[in-house]
Amino acid sequence: MSDVTSAGATADDLPAPAEGLVLTHFLTVSDVPRSRAFYADVLGGKVVLDENPCIVKVANGWIIMNPGGGPTDDKPDVILRTPEDPHTVSSFLNVRVADIRDFYATARAKGAEFLTPPIDRRAELRCYMRDPDGYLIEVGQATGLLKGILARTDTET
Repeated sequence: MSDVTSAGATADDLPAPAEGLVLTHFLTVSDVPRSRAFYADVLGGKVVLDENPCIVKVANGWIIMNPGGGPTDDKPDVILRTPEDPHTVSSFLNVRVADIRDFYATARAKGAEFLTPPIDRRAELRCYMRDPDGYLIEVGQATGLLKGILARTDTET
């Protein structure tokens, strides 16, 4: 399968389970090379397939990317497009890390833009960043949750 995958990637890097299922996350992107670079460089992903669709293996999951477009025969009334309003979100990628302060510093050095630095939410340390198309990505490190301490609500201080 070396003619299909990127240099250094193997068929084992593809999200194709021998049994059961795997979970992937699809993103409609405006610029595949720019988004591919973000997920490979900032999140440390491995490019499995450059385009059509772009597949980046990140840790134990995959980000699949393609440009937007109109309906197809298998989704006859669906149009894919990037987020229109970065302040309205119905879904986001959730990334769990072992050391959020290190991740935050490293990602910022690579050009990632965060909404805030990591904030202590009791159950976890958490912050959010955006990818090049404005998709929201939560980055969290479990802390209190490991001791049975739940997250504070927005009304708690």
